[in-house]
Amino acid sequence: MYFDKPGRENSEKTLELAHNRAKELNIDEVVVASSKGSTAQKVLDIFKGFKTVVVTYHCGFKAPFQPVMPDSTRAELVRRGATVISATHALSGLERSVFNKYSGAYPVLIIADTLRLFGQGTKVAVEVAIMAADGGALSGNDIVSIGGTGKGADAALILKPANQSQLFDMRIREIVCKPRHF
Repeated sequence: MYFDKPGRENSEKTLELAHNRAKELNIDEVVVASSKGSTAQKVLDIFKGFKTVVVTYHCGFKAPFQPVMPDSTRAELVRRGATVISATHALSGLERSVFNKYSGAYPVLIIADTLRLFGQGTKVAVEVAIMAADGGALSGNDIVSIGGTGKGADAALILKPANQSQLFDMRIREIVCKPRHF
């Protein structure tokens, strides 16, 4: 399915489509990007019985030494059965710091920009799958991975995850939904 534009107004439909497709394919793992926790809470409501991995920003992303997701929200997600991974962005991280200081072209940033050709949410869905794999939270079986443009969710992929060190072993099996115009 293609949405007319990106954004949080697509969240409910994205989660519904992703859940339905995962059930059709007998997939029982879902990864979702969630900065403050609201999208993750919705995933936990819809994806009952799934192994749920929530991926959020690394500590210090917005302010030095400060988490973006409130500790109370993180605790609630864990209480509800989610695994919460805080990690450096797999498709920028340290390379963005070097770029900001020295400029130039860097391979990981080029990969991220290439994925953005499909939309920001699609890039995020790939990135959080890598981060969840690197965090040891996935089995290696196909997953549904959900990302968004800004707040909420607007892209869902079915993919075979991979760790950063084996990025090119990842396989995007299906694009369940994404914005058409972005």
